[in-house]
Amino acid sequence: MKIPFTKIAPHLPAGSLRFLLPAMLVLLFLAVLVWLPWQAREMESNERQEKLIADTLWVEQAIRFELNRSEEAIVALGRELAAAPPAATVQARIAQLLTNGRELRRVRWLDAAGKPLQTGGAELPGGTMPAPSSEAWELARATRVGRYSEPYLTARGEPALVDYHLPLFAAGAYTGSLAVTYDLKTLLDDTVPWWFAQDNAISLIDRDDRPLATRAAAGPGRGVYTHKRPLDLPGTTMVLATDSVKGAPRLLPNLLVGSVIALALGLLVSLGALWRHIRRRLEAEGALRQQMAFRTAMEDSLVTGLRARDLEGRVTYVNPAFCQIVGLPPEELVGKTPPMAYWAPEAMADYQQRFASVLAGTAIPQFETIFQRADGERVPVLIFEAPLVDSEGRQTGWMGSILDISDRKNAEELARQQQEKLHASARLATMGEISSMLAHELNQPLAAISSYTTGALNLLGRAADSGVALDPAILKPALEQASEQARRAGQIIRSVHEFVKKREPQRQLLDIGHLVDGIRTLIELQANKYFVAIQTSIPPALPAVSADRMMLEQVLLNLTRNAIESMQGVAPERRVLRIAAVHEAGQVTVSVIDQGHGIAPAVAERLFSPFFSTKAEGMGMGLSICRTAIEFHGGTLSHGDNPGGGTVFRFALPSQASPT
Repeated sequence: MKIPFTKIAPHLPAGSLRFLLPAMLVLLFLAVLVWLPWQAREMESNERQEKLIADTLWVEQAIRFELNRSEEAIVALGRELAAAPPAATVQARIAQLLTNGRELRRVRWLDAAGKPLQTGGAELPGGTMPAPSSEAWELARATRVGRYSEPYLTARGEPALVDYHLPLFAAGAYTGSLAVTYDLKTLLDDTVPWWFAQDNAISLIDRDDRPLATRAAAGPGRGVYTHKRPLDLPGTTMVLATDSVKGAPRLLPNLLVGSVIALALGLLVSLGALWRHIRRRLEAEGALRQQMAFRTAMEDSLVTGLRARDLEGRVTYVNPAFCQIVGLPPEELVGKTPPMAYWAPEAMADYQQRFASVLAGTAIPQFETIFQRADGERVPVLIFEAPLVDSEGRQTGWMGSILDISDRKNAEELARQQQEKLHASARLATMGEISSMLAHELNQPLAAISSYTTGALNLLGRAADSGVALDPAILKPALEQASEQARRAGQIIRSVHEFVKKREPQRQLLDIGHLVDGIRTLIELQANKYFVAIQTSIPPALPAVSADRMMLEQVLLNLTRNAIESMQGVAPERRVLRIAAVHEAGQVTVSVIDQGHGIAPAVAERLFSPFFSTKAEGMGMGLSICRTAIEFHGGTLSHGDNPGGGTVFRFALPSQASPT
């Protein structure tokens, strides 16, 4: 089987095709940009030349009009002269003609022989007719029509003149002529308007291109725009020449073309900037896609829940970890406003209070609460709330980080249980240490009870043997003493029982004085062994503290036991244990003060470390448990030297209202 061969045309890369059309358009634009100024320059040059030609024609017509008007006045005067008027009348008419025409230098009435009969205006230099004027006079007489002479100069520096000869005839016979002399400079000044003279140098030239008269109000012409126009007067060959004072147009001939070019250059710069911006934007979009992909992967892999809310409390974003914590999909969370589906009913009031603070712009930065999953399971969470600020520094909402602290709560509960076991063990160890003293203390009241009851029985036996009635008043003291000793033994047993029994911590308002009185019997059991005296200094109006009674009793028993044992090697008169309490700076501070051997600096550094002890039989947990118990109640435990010798242990707890 043959496979047909198909020729595949080469394909340009997609990027090349994308930029090919803009590149072609830019090249076309550059070509137009080069052609446009040149074309505009040519158009302006042609426009100036055409305008110059039109203006020259207008000036030529104005000069011809002025000369025709003069010719008509001269013809009218000639007709009057044919009637032979009086000399005074002729002279007046010549004077009027000179007044009406400023360009007329002089007017002469000549006879048939060319001799002047009457003359007005300037006289001829030397009194003779110049050769060009004489030739024109002869030609006018021969042709019987008015003729102009060729221009001539009378003296160096004088303006050029031209004569007009009008032959006069009477009954067909030649009787003379009227010869009128024109001042060409004055003719130009009177007929050429000022606006034309500002832009052009106007000249009357002869057949050899020699200037006869010139008007150039703005200076000589540049020779760029010129035009010559023959005056076409009978008998003369004068030419009207104009030379513009304007130079050739520049590459940027006017504001319009300059503006177009400036806009074109700006467009080119803009195209270049746009091209560069598009390239950078594509690169930025690629980098942004990578960053967004990385951010999405990072947020999806987080075990910390993320939740964004706007200023109205509406959820705008959640990550998968948050959805896993609350057990709800994103579509059931995003866009929702409180109350939320994961709010637990028992914590609804707290939720509403915190949401109100969010709307007021004062969200709590960190707090613990519980969420309810879709299956009803409660999840303890730790929430960190912070303002969500945009790139311009404006707050657009709130961003929350949510941690599932179920494991931490379980660990805390396990630690609490272990701590309780340690406390119980410590209490049992304490009771083990005072068991011998307990037996000794119980022997005394039991022996006394035995003695009193034995004595009472003996009295009753003797009374029975003698047959004499026994007075109850004799037995009452013995029975009262036996009852008192029984009560004392029961108090000792109850104190030990309360101290060693296991129970959950229960905070209550406690009076430090009552607390010390409750365990005074146990403290005295230890103090009596070493012959230590106990002194207390507790003000009656001392504020209460919120604490667990058994934990504080454990702390006081541990501290007093350590103080008592530290004084077993000192002189008997120094064996004094002081328990003092004061209220200052919103705290109740309890001090246990001994006058023992003190604490060495090396020992003080590790004093509160677990399992560190200076006793051979000690476990090293007493002071560590004491510090943990005090810190559990928000207080501090410290120690220092007693100025009188020994050590002072202090624990401070926040004061509360007085107990009821």
